[in-house]
Amino acid sequence: MDIPHQRLAYFRVTLESGSVRRAAARLNIAPSAVSRQIALLEEALGATLMERQRGGIRPTPVGEMLLEYCERRSALDESFITSLEAYQRLETGTISLTVGEGFVSDLVASPLHEFTQRYAGIQLDIHIAGTSGIIDAIVEDQSHIGLMFHERTHPQLRFWASSPQPLMAILAPHHPLAEQPHPLTLAQLSTQPMAMWDTTHGVRQMVDQAFQQARLAPRMTMNTNSMVILAQYVRSGMGVTLLPAFAVAHDLDTGSLVARPVDDPLFQRSQAHMVTRVGRQQPKASILLLRHLQRWMQAFRDPASNQPTPLP
Repeated sequence: MDIPHQRLAYFRVTLESGSVRRAAARLNIAPSAVSRQIALLEEALGATLMERQRGGIRPTPVGEMLLEYCERRSALDESFITSLEAYQRLETGTISLTVGEGFVSDLVASPLHEFTQRYAGIQLDIHIAGTSGIIDAIVEDQSHIGLMFHERTHPQLRFWASSPQPLMAILAPHHPLAEQPHPLTLAQLSTQPMAMWDTTHGVRQMVDQAFQQARLAPRMTMNTNSMVILAQYVRSGMGVTLLPAFAVAHDLDTGSLVARPVDDPLFQRSQAHMVTRVGRQQPKASILLLRHLQRWMQAFRDPASNQPTPLP
């Protein structure tokens, strides 16, 4: 049953005032209008709501139940308004991101840390996926924002920011190729044991494309969907991998891994992207985070200068 809010308000004010006449004065309407709304309410409920006594109007048992309902409904209204105002002030809400694992370290360390400190009531839900999974999550509205490597043309993706991030050969410091002064070639890399992302990842798709174009076959000894495994594979001297430098920025900073450029135009043109779905109305907090990431995302690092790469 849908009970009009106005009738409930007239009923409640009448009980609080003790008479129809005093309620009408508070509401600035005619007493007959108040009586009419209460009569319609009683008709809809099939019960008498008030009774006259010497001290004024008092609720009947059904009127007591309705008054309790009014109080609960008023509390819910106030709670909703409070929550809405907090949401509009960016004090509450949830933003979902689906990102490539290589983004996580720098992303959480700096821009997301700054954002959550400033907007402590905003919850960030972060999910890890390969390029295909990121695209699916954005297109199917499972996430607000996606961060991925290697552009995949899709009519439903909006690219908010793109940053050049060459694909590099990642080596252990003691690897024979680590000290070579010139960019490495695909021919050189094809002789080395290699671990790579599985085929759902943009990096792997780019690597496969480059080797196919060069008519070479890499010595693939391990496939994985784990950045931890890739980094440990190289650190332990088992072989090499190919990644954008920001994905192993901490290891490069500490010297536990080395990044060497690769002489391949496809690798040199590679980019990292921040995407949303075309046409999706983003929450205010999501828009703010997108702009924040555009300005401050340290995951988009220039490996040569070790400084953040300016975003367009």
